[in-house]
Amino acid sequence: MRCNLRCHYCMPESGVSLTPNPLLLTALEIHQIAKLFVSQGVNKIRLTGGEPLVRRDIVEIVSNLNKLRPDGLSTIAMTTNGLLLSRYLPELIDAGLTHVNISLDTLSPHRFQLISKRMGHERVLRSIDDAIQSGLKSVKINCVVMNGINADEIIDFVELTRSKLVEVRFIEMMPFASNTFDNRKLLPFKAMLGMIQQAYPDIYKAVPESNETSKVYNIPGFVGRIGFITSMSQHFCFSCNRLRITADGNLKVCLFDQREVSLRDHLRSGISDQNLLAIINQSVKFKKLQHAGMDMLAASKAGNRPMITIGG
Repeated sequence: MRCNLRCHYCMPESGVSLTPNPLLLTALEIHQIAKLFVSQGVNKIRLTGGEPLVRRDIVEIVSNLNKLRPDGLSTIAMTTNGLLLSRYLPELIDAGLTHVNISLDTLSPHRFQLISKRMGHERVLRSIDDAIQSGLKSVKINCVVMNGINADEIIDFVELTRSKLVEVRFIEMMPFASNTFDNRKLLPFKAMLGMIQQAYPDIYKAVPESNETSKVYNIPGFVGRIGFITSMSQHFCFSCNRLRITADGNLKVCLFDQREVSLRDHLRSGISDQNLLAIINQSVKFKKLQHAGMDMLAASKAGNRPMITIGG
């Protein structure tokens, strides 16, 4: 649950206490839990953070997951801020990485430093280009859009897709513990789409893939495409089949659900695979048809984890 950036919508201003290493899942435990999920039909696994590339054993983790391909795992993905990606990309691909999402909220080096409280904008841009050229099956850019901060860059981000084989995903800002969310910063999906339609009148919606959380659009003649994550203005709970396991081993069935079950503690108790699966299945039954509305989520966000300790 560590990160080498300090983005204000993810990391509380006061920071977060580092989880002691003995409380984090080991590479072996991650593999054990992943194997259970794959045995139940899970075919896509995404490694997030914090920042996954600050883990010294991240290549080992990817390599272990790659051993689950004969059991049905088809996708090994990662969401990263990109600062370290170029350095590790060849090893990660050799280990089995297939997809990558790179977080980038601005094309301005100055704004990058204001948002993330760190330098490194050029390194992120280089990582994006390296990832596109690497032969990965998919490269996406995650951009959290905030009124008064970076909303004026939406068209600039769309222009990236003119010549780059990348999907730029515009994400509505979401409320989490101790972040800087307020309604004035939220730019809803329809407002973003309206701005883009004015600049590109021939934009059209792509045929959605099953269980897709993003609304995807194409612009004729553009190499890449754009997408929207509309968690606040138009939830997609009915098609969401995601489960999250935190770095310290807690299962969350919804990003916004405060309830958690410690798979780590059960695993370390010596529980059988069959009994652990029963606990997982019971937890999944509590996955709601939809999460609460924006105002209720904002009011209750203090009871949830900060985004950095959940993983996006």
